[in-house]
Amino acid sequence: MTMAYVHERPDWPRLRWDDRALASALAAVRHAQGLLVGRMQTFGLAARDEASLVMLTRDVVHSSAIEGERLEAEEVRSSLARRLGLEVAGLTPSGRDVDGVVEMMLDATQNYEKPLTPDRLFGWHAGLFPTGWSGTKRIAVGRWRPIEAGAMRVVSGPIGRERVHFEAPGAERLDSEMAAFLAWFNSDGDGVDPVLRAGLAHFWFVTIHPFEDGNGRIARAIADMWLARADRSARRYYSMSAQIEAERKEYYLRLESHQRGDVDITAWLEWFLACLGRAITAAEETSAAVLRRARFWERVHSAPIALNQRQRGVVERMLDGFEGHLNTSKYAKLAKCSADTALRDIRELVERGILVRNTAGGRSTSYRLALDDQSMQAET
Repeated sequence: MTMAYVHERPDWPRLRWDDRALASALAAVRHAQGLLVGRMQTFGLAARDEASLVMLTRDVVHSSAIEGERLEAEEVRSSLARRLGLEVAGLTPSGRDVDGVVEMMLDATQNYEKPLTPDRLFGWHAGLFPTGWSGTKRIAVGRWRPIEAGAMRVVSGPIGRERVHFEAPGAERLDSEMAAFLAWFNSDGDGVDPVLRAGLAHFWFVTIHPFEDGNGRIARAIADMWLARADRSARRYYSMSAQIEAERKEYYLRLESHQRGDVDITAWLEWFLACLGRAITAAEETSAAVLRRARFWERVHSAPIALNQRQRGVVERMLDGFEGHLNTSKYAKLAKCSADTALRDIRELVERGILVRNTAGGRSTSYRLALDDQSMQAET
């Protein structure tokens, strides 16, 4: 009999790899992780919270985007902030679809030391599909995929032009397959580096594909659990999912090629480490902007008088890439208030050194954020 997939091999799931081939890449990634986390520890609590919030938002948005689901970043950010108890401007209302994936990601990263259990996975899955539907299809929610669901084929691409990457184990195998996976996941005696375990867990879970839908997002949350353990921190300062989405075509090709190979997944782990390294580099390249924003909020939040909700909302929008400069009419539209209220709010922000008036006056009067630390006036 010809064995088409790795899970059909007699030595499955005894995955193996060449430690010597991975040693250099693993050391480089661990060093980069340490430098990034260490650098972040030199900043204040508010700055670290803000940086972590930015990266968690990216993780949720991009992990969903890999599966073709587009989430609004503002909704994700607000949902995360509410659950983390962080003060965030505006607090855009979020839907159940957003809240479900946010709750999964936070449980994975904030409670990274807790065991992974079937009930915990079932809760994540139910959160991803609160209505019991995936698109136009009703699916089994909060339990392994049932036999009556038929063969589980892992595909990518638009409807009608799907690409079949592999076929997962039959539903009748799921109890034993997941029991073996969870026993390994919750063990701590194999001495494997947590970063490698992140890559192993990702591949192993995707191969089993225990749910009718949502397996990719859950696999990436599981990998983030191990990355949080590697960092020994619930705060996230880089986004693996954002980098995977940037390399989505290669990601699927790598998964597909190893599904049709043997249990030696050295090449998959090499790619996983390289992708993680690029994620950390990307975080380093954007950390200046993130920390500039975080320092800005840290100074604002440390002031004796807090911004009102309208002011926080408008400032947040400006930080997120507001086009052009702010004026009274734009403020009123963003804050949903009268022109008089907008002008009063703006004057307060200027007095506090949060906004700076541009040189043009009259009807052309406009304002910009005072992001330069030196232009932020100290309050008395």
